[in-house]
Amino acid sequence: MSTKMPAPVPRFTVITLGVVDMRKSIAFYEGLGFARKFRATGEVVAFFDTGGTVIGLFPWSQLAEDVTLPDKPRPQAFRGVTLAWNCRSNEEVDQVIDFAIAKGAALLKIAHKTDYGGYSGYFADPDGHPWEVVVAPNIEVGADRRVHLPD
Repeated sequence: MSTKMPAPVPRFTVITLGVVDMRKSIAFYEGLGFARKFRATGEVVAFFDTGGTVIGLFPWSQLAEDVTLPDKPRPQAFRGVTLAWNCRSNEEVDQVIDFAIAKGAALLKIAHKTDYGGYSGYFADPDGHPWEVVVAPNIEVGADRRVHLPD
């Protein structure tokens, strides 16, 4: 007799970023204000609470080895992935970008009005991972600072 298992519930729990310098990257994400959790891992791996998911930092070469992909050459071009920090206002977008740059981020694209009616700019973390800072139409950022999407 076979019992049919229910389908797994989809969820996105952790984004793991490969980093070259764990100390520098840990300091950067702490500087942005993300709360570091599970500190017992030291500098082997670092976890940050983002309010709904977790950002993990792991040495680039070890992460490549873990997923069985070559470590070199390291991409200098766009990797096809961005992280996002949704905001409530254009002013908050500007403030977040300025704050990130003050903490060591590189400005990729100055904030501007978008063709879809939003306001957006980009910065990169110390390892070049791009972050979009954005106000997007119909995507609400609640009092809990979480994104609330319409059905």
